[in-house]
Amino acid sequence: MDNTYKVGVFGGGSWATAISKIISDKYHSFYWYMRRSEQIEEFKELKHNPFYLPNVKFDIERIYFHSNINEIVEKCDILFFAVPSPFLKKHLQNLYLPLKDKFVVSAIKGIVPNENILVSDYFIKYYGVLNDNIAVLGGPCHAEEVSLERLSYITIGCTNNRYALILAKLLTTKYSKVTISKDISGIGYASTLKNVYAIAAGICHGLKYGDNFRATLISNAMMELKRFVEIISPMSRNLYDSAYLGDLLVTAYSRFSRNQLFGTMVGKGYSIIAVQMEMGMIAEGYFGAKCIKEINDEYGMNMPILDAVYSILYDGEPVKLAVKQLSKILE
Repeated sequence: MDNTYKVGVFGGGSWATAISKIISDKYHSFYWYMRRSEQIEEFKELKHNPFYLPNVKFDIERIYFHSNINEIVEKCDILFFAVPSPFLKKHLQNLYLPLKDKFVVSAIKGIVPNENILVSDYFIKYYGVLNDNIAVLGGPCHAEEVSLERLSYITIGCTNNRYALILAKLLTTKYSKVTISKDISGIGYASTLKNVYAIAAGICHGLKYGDNFRATLISNAMMELKRFVEIISPMSRNLYDSAYLGDLLVTAYSRFSRNQLFGTMVGKGYSIIAVQMEMGMIAEGYFGAKCIKEINDEYGMNMPILDAVYSILYDGEPVKLAVKQLSKILE
């Protein structure tokens, strides 16, 4: 692929690293922002991310690293944001250059905490990004499997067909297949909810509920997700596509799922603080549960799995009691 557009990646975690691997396989050079300059220096020395996906080796001569967000924004046309949603505001607080003429790609599977809006809407509302200049990434594509070049499926949500095709070409490799959709909001909400349901699946696993129960749980979670997405973002879509159902399944069952691991530890009796300290990584579903719960307080939709997870994580309801009550109403 040619270098007509200059590409920048924002974030130093596993998903940012996986996206950078794909880009490095297609582009001669690209820009990479990490907030901590010491991480950049270690990266240059080791030729891999010192903290995430160390199996992925990079040709650092083809990467322009920066710890100043404005330097990346100034130089790049396409901006991939792949930071945890709770940290997005912190990363953007030093940004003074406008984004309205940039093409912004949200690879963040979560909602901006305290704002309770999708990341795509956050960029539109606060940074003047045009609706046609924004895209979201969804689908079953764990960073760990991308790093191992295991076949993964990415869905691009974008209303601008020209940009969508550019992104599809950029992100398509021998190990990553790409589908284009116009459903930015549906993909965003489904990506948030699937993390919440993965925590629920993990909690049940930690409590030693069996496969039969977890299958029933995820079936009900899909119905709950469908109910929410169709009300809050009505449009014609097939929620059994990989961007929705596929992403839910892989996040609920995969050994690479940090949300499922988070839930498993909670189910085994770890406190929330202990789990967060032990994992050392962000489980987006913890924050997503609160955001979606507060959004749904305005709609009043029937979402018992969400309510059970919220009550465990934020109200301190005993785990066994919450799941027992939930088990009585699952179909």
